[in-house]
Amino acid sequence: LTGLIACMIDIAVEKLAGYKYLAVKQNIEKYTELGGLSISLILWAVLNSAFVMLGSLAVAFLEPIAAGSGIPQIKCFLNGVKIPRVVRLKTLVIKVFGVICSVAGGLAVGKEGPMIHSGAVVAAGVSQGRSTSLKKDFKIFEYFRRDTEKRDFVSAGAAAGVSAAFGAPVGGVLFSLEEGASFWNQLLTWRIFFASMVSTFTLNFFLSIYHGKPGQLSSPGLINFGRFDSDVSSVFIVFRGVLGALFNIINYWLTIFRIRYIHRPCLQVMEAMLVAAVTATVSFAMIYFSNDCQPLGQDNTEEYPLQVFIYLLAELNLDLNIVYEMPNRSVICYIVHLQLFCADGEYNSMATAFFNTPERSVRSLFHNPPGTYNPVTLGVFTLAYFALAVWTYGLTVSAGVFIPSLLIGAAWGRLFGILLCIVLLTCAAAQLGGIVRMTLSLTVILVEATGNVTYGFPIMLVLMTAKIVGDYFIEGRSRIPGLQSVPFLHWDAPPTSHWLTAREVMSSPVTCFNRVEKVGRIVDVLSNTSTNHNGFPVVSDTTENDEPGKICGLILRSQLIVLLKHKVFVERASSRLSQRRLQLKDFRDAYPRFPPIQSIHVSQDERECMMDLTEFMNPTPYTVPQETSLPRVFKLFRALGLRHLVVVDNENRVVGLVTRKDLARYHVGKDGLEELHLAQT
Repeated sequence: LTGLIACMIDIAVEKLAGYKYLAVKQNIEKYTELGGLSISLILWAVLNSAFVMLGSLAVAFLEPIAAGSGIPQIKCFLNGVKIPRVVRLKTLVIKVFGVICSVAGGLAVGKEGPMIHSGAVVAAGVSQGRSTSLKKDFKIFEYFRRDTEKRDFVSAGAAAGVSAAFGAPVGGVLFSLEEGASFWNQLLTWRIFFASMVSTFTLNFFLSIYHGKPGQLSSPGLINFGRFDSDVSSVFIVFRGVLGALFNIINYWLTIFRIRYIHRPCLQVMEAMLVAAVTATVSFAMIYFSNDCQPLGQDNTEEYPLQVFIYLLAELNLDLNIVYEMPNRSVICYIVHLQLFCADGEYNSMATAFFNTPERSVRSLFHNPPGTYNPVTLGVFTLAYFALAVWTYGLTVSAGVFIPSLLIGAAWGRLFGILLCIVLLTCAAAQLGGIVRMTLSLTVILVEATGNVTYGFPIMLVLMTAKIVGDYFIEGRSRIPGLQSVPFLHWDAPPTSHWLTAREVMSSPVTCFNRVEKVGRIVDVLSNTSTNHNGFPVVSDTTENDEPGKICGLILRSQLIVLLKHKVFVERASSRLSQRRLQLKDFRDAYPRFPPIQSIHVSQDERECMMDLTEFMNPTPYTVPQETSLPRVFKLFRALGLRHLVVVDNENRVVGLVTRKDLARYHVGKDGLEELHLAQT
């Protein structure tokens, strides 16, 4: 399914963007002779804004969680954070529609990042064997209706998304290991690799049919860089890391500005349309004022972006240069040259960079022969595209940052290659690594995408250096979930937290339940918004002096809601249930959308009944003493995937509760540990 979605996105973007560029090119050629090029500029800006407006409206008003690449949200989900609506079917539909509109609208974005989110949503849906959005239960995969299994499927889906985007199944596995899954096991490795292989094959197979070459698996992913000769260069790596850090710093402050001042959906849509119009204006101005016209020869030709084939020449009345014949000789296809504002027999080099999708531009920068671009063209393009990419990333549209980062790095690399005779693949890798700070997985992804293992070692050195330099200034773009107040836990506790103990970070006093609890009190506790917890310790009956009881177990909010829904209670505390009225299937059927407590009706008589929690609670929850250090508590959370950790005293009485919010609240600041504001959801 992930491969099919990637195929659909690729074809849709190719068609929409191709016809858009064709319309703009025809208009430019028409008004170059007649005058009034402002009409062409307006047309380009309007088309861009229209596409982006559709995508932004869908994201802002229908499903805001579909904004951006989705990688940070999936990382948080795999980290153990329950983010509402992140793996819903509606989110997938809006994500796919939004990324098509964003890329076709000419924004400085890529479609590879959203593929990771899309793959994760597909995996989450398939693993449940039902669609809660469509209210359809297929009665399959019921065993997987729990958090641990769903998390493993989402890990595989994210890897399948990487594999479909880059044609890199091994890179997908390593991405899931390095950046995605917080909890790993050996069995999960081959499952993820199998999912990645199937995703790559499916995309490859259907794209081969679309391109008229069924069975020729030459399109491994949405982005294919072509094959590279073996050259090694590692100059300007530090500069790439600094540039990546600058990208993150500027985007960090832009994100804060958006959170404060552009929080209304209508303003978010207007900003996205503004960026689309500015992108078209900048692109048009650069192409118009560029004097970089290259001769159009047999070995130095430029294809119309996306290879948009124009059929029925007589009906379209176009002046086309080159004729291509399909292998079956049934259809004649034409490819248009980008002559824009250049003399006959020449094409505009700036247009090949701007008047194109980012994927095609990257390939052009990688493989066009020497002399295709002059240094001024590359320098101006890089600065302009860098500014547009910084402004674009974070808009309320579905988009990624992988390909724009590679495009900026490739342009810098080509510029330095002209000046200092250096190859540019490692420069492109360093630019991307300076922004996303991935090392192992990104090395393998680029090696698989380029088809040359010789580049593995220099790319690895480049990415490691760029990460070290970039981390010195600021965290990577996908490592800043704190801006969204998400309690994300990194691999290790803050270095200066060894002097903190569980007593100092725990939440207290703790709301506890007795083994046999009154139904009315359970309903009141669950309805109280000030105690919006998801786990409650179960204790022995409290003593007369109101001392906390000894820990007996832990029960979840979701379990209590299911018990209340099925009315598993008796009239007197001494009564015993005649038979077990609930099965594990009842809890799985309610997962993952447990009903809110407000939807459960409990009469006044039922409030006086009692509920025996003994057979439903976890009788052996994890506990720690009050003096346990914060790093040790942190390791327990990360290694075991905990959501709650009960803090007890020397007599095993409950004195506090540590949640991931209590741990994520502290991070290393300029003057030591600082406290973060976290969302209450």
